[in-house]
Amino acid sequence: MWGIIPAAGSGNRIQPLAFSKELLPVGSQIQSSGLRPRAVGEYLVERMAQAGVTRICFVISAGKSDIMRYFGHGTGSIHFSYTIQPQPSGLCDSIFRALTLIGADDQVVVGLPDTIWYPVDGLCSLPDGAFSFLLFPVDQPQNYDAVVMDKENRIKEIVVKRAQNETNLIWGAFKIPGSTLHSLHTLWASRDCRDEYIGTLVNAFIGSGQTVCGVAAGSKYVDVGTVNGYYEAIELLSSSAAGHGNVSDGKKKHQEQVYEQFP
Repeated sequence: MWGIIPAAGSGNRIQPLAFSKELLPVGSQIQSSGLRPRAVGEYLVERMAQAGVTRICFVISAGKSDIMRYFGHGTGSIHFSYTIQPQPSGLCDSIFRALTLIGADDQVVVGLPDTIWYPVDGLCSLPDGAFSFLLFPVDQPQNYDAVVMDKENRIKEIVVKRAQNETNLIWGAFKIPGSTLHSLHTLWASRDCRDEYIGTLVNAFIGSGQTVCGVAAGSKYVDVGTVNGYYEAIELLSSSAAGHGNVSDGKKKHQEQVYEQFP
């Protein structure tokens, strides 16, 4: 299974930083050598590993070589690849930069590397062979892409940062068959690649008669791309609320093996 991590953004909301925002230290990790900080991007890698991802493509800008230096070629059972988004052309363009690596029979998971969410195994709730979004309840859905569903959990519309919403559910990650991702790219190209946000493209995809599902299995979601979100993430990780993300000792051991090669 492939994971795509779009990490080419400039992080204007939390600048100035001396490094890529995906490497912002949030929380810590216990290793045999002692305690070390964790980069925020590691949390998404961890969640992808829980879902069975074995190959991850980071989509980065030309100036974000520090991400390559930090994550390297891979660790544990996961191999990392990197591709460049030459110009900041939006999330859709960033995701489709990895398309040449994706076969029609692959399953693909896409997530945002400046977020922390629970449960850790939330991606496991998304089915194979279907285009589905992992959904989270939030207090201010107008700051995100809210998701409106029907009674059968089929997505009717993704509302992109609209002030008034009929739902408090937002999407935080999605899973898609490789063949469907290629079809989505074809639709995007037919629309002159004008969709910057996944939400508007998915709305057009649904409008063409396709089915996209929502799975409301998320419990906590924090966008670490702002200063307020950064402090909220630290509070989430240090409080009892992080119990939503607790896993068995066996899974913890697996996670430590996944990360033990990171610098």
